[in-house]
Order: sequence, then structure tokens, then C-alpha cells
Amino acid sequence: MSHSTNETVINAKRRIPAWCITIFLFWLGWIFMYADRTILNPVMGELEKEFGLSGTQLGVLNSVFYFSYALLQVPAGVLGDRIGRKKVLVPGFLLFGAFTAVTGWAKSWSTLLCARVVTGAGEGTYYGPQYGISSEQIPKKYRSLGSAIINSGMAFGIALGLMTSSWLVFDLGHSWRMPFYAMAVPSLLTGLAIWWFVKEKKRSAQTVAAGGQKIRFSDLFKNRNLLLVYLMVFCSLFGFFVILTWLPYYLQNERGIPGSETGFISSLVAWISIPGALLFSSLSDRLGRRKPLILLLVPLAILSMISIVWMPTMTGVIVALCMYGLVGKLALDPVLIALVADSVDEHNYGSAFGLFNFIGMSSSILAPIIAGMVRDITGSLAASFYFSAALLAVGLFGMLFLKEKKTPEVIL
Repeated sequence: MSHSTNETVINAKRRIPAWCITIFLFWLGWIFMYADRTILNPVMGELEKEFGLSGTQLGVLNSVFYFSYALLQVPAGVLGDRIGRKKVLVPGFLLFGAFTAVTGWAKSWSTLLCARVVTGAGEGTYYGPQYGISSEQIPKKYRSLGSAIINSGMAFGIALGLMTSSWLVFDLGHSWRMPFYAMAVPSLLTGLAIWWFVKEKKRSAQTVAAGGQKIRFSDLFKNRNLLLVYLMVFCSLFGFFVILTWLPYYLQNERGIPGSETGFISSLVAWISIPGALLFSSLSDRLGRRKPLILLLVPLAILSMISIVWMPTMTGVIVALCMYGLVGKLALDPVLIALVADSVDEHNYGSAFGLFNFIGMSSSILAPIIAGMVRDITGSLAASFYFSAALLAVGLFGMLFLKEKKTPEVIL
């Protein structure tokens, strides 16, 4: 065998697996999607002043984004399963990048609302197709861990959005519009990178017949485990979006924290979630089961949610936020995602994940506006945190009825 042939073989062995590239680019995608969502929150006070908005209207501004985002989940998942997931995911990603810039350009309340609606619709094409591609590519023994790495992009994005927005506006003195311009370009470049470098399995009727069973969409509602997971994700995301949307405002107006510091403090939830998600997802893969981790994480999340309000000192609040980051939504998500993938055939991943995120994100439509109304009525956001904890308890009760078998592929 020639030297050049040997070198070719060695290079082939060293080549990065396609699923690792997929994980990296989908991780990057979540970074900019969540940065887009959170750059608004530290500057809500600026919008309140410029447009003369009430707490309810500020909540509506977030809710319309999540309404269009949630509305696209099921159609995007089903369409991705039928025509190809990248064909659905990438155009939507480019649309959201473009309208992130349009949001910063908006000169009126109505234009601002429309821009957020379109941005939400663009982002709505990502979840089901993305987890459909990644779940069929990542080896089953790494399924929770791979999803946790992708999911950690959400945490990086939350931190990036909160800190960048606070820094540009409160430290450097730019308009609230600048953070939206700053995030638009890397978002568009990431969408193009996903199109060029992420590989997707080709599907045909023969492939489906040989490798799995394509079910009707309505059959997903007959799957007991899926229904319980959908309940849990709804309950989990409500509290998460109360925190994501209103925490900077809460810290500024009810805890007296300067606006320049709220971005960093709020981002602690995201930073702490990264080791938590990686740890618990690895444990889930090692156990070959998801339920024990869920029954551990959710009670701790309930306690931390209540403690955000209960703690009399700012140090206590920070401890509670760090605890929520460690065990809350971002740590729980990879376990739930793996449970969805365990419960359906890979040819139905897009539909199952689209429905999963539609139901979960339905709570994100309600959370910002309900919290805003609570603030207008009571003068405080405290009741929203208590209600979020109560919803987590409902989801925890549902998880008690989850039935799962230990998966055969377990890392020893």
C-alpha cells in the first residue's frame, strides 16, 4: 500500500463524525435563537418609556412572539418529516435573522409587534426538524448527552443576549435598538452554515417501509408516555418563561438592582444550567432510564422557584437562581427530549418533537402576559413565581404515572 493511500486511510479515521458537526451547528443555532429572545428583556424599561407601555403590553410583546413560534411547531415538524427537515428549518432560520434586525428598526408599536410575530414564526421552524435530524444521527447511547450539548446553546444564548443587551445599552449608552442589529448578522451566517454542513438522511417510501412505521399524527395522542411528557414540558416551560421574560425587570424594580447588573445576574440561570444539563443527561444515559432523574429534578426546581421570592437578601436570591439553573428547565429538557425519542419511531421524530414543543411553548404564550397582568393588578411579580411552582407540582404528579423500560444500550 502506498504512502498516499495510508495517509488517506488515516485521515478518514480522524475525520470528525457527521453527528458531531450536527451537534455543534445546532448548538450554535440555539445560541443565536435564544440571544434574540433575551436581548429584549433587559431593555423592557426603555421600551416602556419610549412607547408608553403598560406591564400587560410588555407581556403582549413577548407573547405574540411565542404565539407565532408555537403555531409553527406542528406544521414544521410534519412538513419536515415529509419533504426534508433542512428544507423547512433553514428558510425559517434566515427569516428570523432578518427580522431580528427589523425589530431594531421598528419606529412604532404596531411595527414592533409585527416584527416580533414574523421573528417568532421564523424560529418556529427550528425545533421539530432540528431534533428530528439530531435524534436520528446521534448514537442512542449518547442521546441524552448529545441533546444536552445542543440544548446548552440555549443557556449560552440566554447569557449572551442578556449580557450583550445590558452592556450595549446601559454601559455603552447605545439605543435599545443596537442589540438587535448586533445579533442579526451572526444569526444569518449560522443559518447558512447549517444548510451547507449538516447532513440529512434521504427518505423514500421504501426507506420508511424497511426501517420503521410512519404513523398518523393523531396516533401521537394515544401514546401514554408522550402525553405525560407533554404535560411536564408545559408545566416546566411556564415558570422558565416567567423567569426569562420578567426576571431582569423584577430585579430592577422589586429588588433594586441597577440595570447594568441585571443582565449578569439573570444570566446565572443559564450559566449554571450547562454543567447541570450535562451531568443529569449523562446520568440518564448511564441509567438507561429517564424517570428517576425527572423525579429528582422537578421537586428541587419547585423549591428554587419559591425561594426566588422568599429569600430576603439578594445573596439568597442569587443562590435560588443558581439552584434553578442547575435543576430547572434547561437541565430537565435533554431528559424529556430523550424520552420523546425513546417513545416513537425515528420516522415520526419531526411530528413528535413539533407537538412536544408546541405544547411546551403554549405556556410561553401565556406566561409573559399573565405575569404582566399580575404585576398590574398586585404591583408585584411574586404571585407569578408561586403559580409557576404550583404548575411544576402538577407536572411532577403526572410523571408518577410514566412507564418506561430500561433501554438496552447503556454506557457502563
